[in-house]
Amino acid sequence: MQLNDLKDQLTTKTRDFLARGKHRMLIGGQWVEAAGGQTLAVINPASEAVIATVAAGQPADVDAAVAAARKAFESGPWSRMKPAERERLLLRLADLMEQNARTLAEIESLDNGKSAAIAQAVDVGLSVSYLRYMAGWATKIEGSTVDVSVPFMPNAEFVNYTRREPVGVVAAIVAWNFPLLLACWKLGPALATGCTVVLKPAEQTPLSALFLGELIQEAGYPAGVVNVVTGDGIAAGAPLTRHPGVNKITFTGSTEVGKLIGKAAMDNMARVTLELGGKSPVIVLEDCDPAVAAAGAAQAIYFNQGQVCCAGSRLYVHKKNFDRVVADLADQARALKIGHGLDPLAQMGPLVSQEQMERVCSYIDIGRQQGGEVVTGGGRATDIGYFVQPTVMTRVDQKARVVQEEIFGPVVVAMPYDDLDQVAAWANDTPYGLGASIWSNDLSKVHRLIPKIKAGTVWVNCHNLLDPAMPFGGYKQSGFGKEMGRAALDGYLEQKSVFMAV
Repeated sequence: MQLNDLKDQLTTKTRDFLARGKHRMLIGGQWVEAAGGQTLAVINPASEAVIATVAAGQPADVDAAVAAARKAFESGPWSRMKPAERERLLLRLADLMEQNARTLAEIESLDNGKSAAIAQAVDVGLSVSYLRYMAGWATKIEGSTVDVSVPFMPNAEFVNYTRREPVGVVAAIVAWNFPLLLACWKLGPALATGCTVVLKPAEQTPLSALFLGELIQEAGYPAGVVNVVTGDGIAAGAPLTRHPGVNKITFTGSTEVGKLIGKAAMDNMARVTLELGGKSPVIVLEDCDPAVAAAGAAQAIYFNQGQVCCAGSRLYVHKKNFDRVVADLADQARALKIGHGLDPLAQMGPLVSQEQMERVCSYIDIGRQQGGEVVTGGGRATDIGYFVQPTVMTRVDQKARVVQEEIFGPVVVAMPYDDLDQVAAWANDTPYGLGASIWSNDLSKVHRLIPKIKAGTVWVNCHNLLDPAMPFGGYKQSGFGKEMGRAALDGYLEQKSVFMAV
């Protein structure tokens, strides 16, 4: 199907949104141009065509957004809003997103390249579920009473308790692989706890955040509670992370950038949550059906074109079944239909940008140079669009760059192993520790292996599955702090002790 034919399938809201051409930022309840009038082009990665322009935020715009968020936090109606009212607003926003699910999915597909059908089911579906989950927590944030014993005042009496209070202004910086979902991961706990937010979407994928901003206004959030500043990392992202008016930074992205943000946060002693890169192992035990293992490995690496922080990019298979699993996985990779995200038959879309496509292809070349064998795939898939062939590589050394470094594309390296201790050591032998999966029905071996894996999430007979109630975050250089679950709230709350003599 041609792109022009696919565009006829878009909802009226999507067409109207795109027809504006030029999009402004949301600051203090107003849609504004960048202070200096700068703009950025938004490119559809499937066609390489410019589909919109957005305001390119500058330090002055960041200052204005932080000031608006500070005002809303300290003196606006948001500062006096009761928990039940915050709950209702989050539920209202979730309802609006659900009502506009197809439009959000289409915008995400055109901006990022991913399948619109998958975006509607996964990205939008999880976002809605997560906001509803967090809405319930708004009325359940509580402190505790404490009985104290002051040894040098044995006859004195005290009343002591703790309070949980919102940390303040939150800088939320999200990656381009799941733009809408990651924005909601930040907004949910921030708004449930009573914080205000400056949201900075990735420069490659700003459109769903802007449409979300419109829904936030429609839901009835007071001005300045959520601000959306578009722009690149240098002019907008860096000034936001360094801003003295920011109390908390939450970032999803590369480990390299996360380290810089962590250092910037420490300069202002801002609270920080970092959800960073990964190089997740998929471990297939001897008893696993090779066909099941191959299907699981394909889903683990090729979902979202491999642009997933916890993608199963390292495949370890017991030597007994290694050749069969690799052959089946290669067959599945060859069978994947590559196409535009609006094509309902397409199973793999493009990578997000030319830069990312070139990065992934360069890693495939590095793998070859270091002795790796490409079983299938191995390069660019089309002349137009940033499509990369789903790739399987074998005969690589554990210390090869393609094994140690995050590629962030549809490339898996497969290696055989002999025993559990060996595969556990190899699984842990990278700087990362975000996720891992084990494929087996031998529960004894599974339970022995799980404690040995240094990763924030271990899936068994599945991979890449998430739920709002389950905390998500990594070990080692995959970051610290948790997204989702009750644990996510802790990053947006301060704990105050009250010590009262009576």
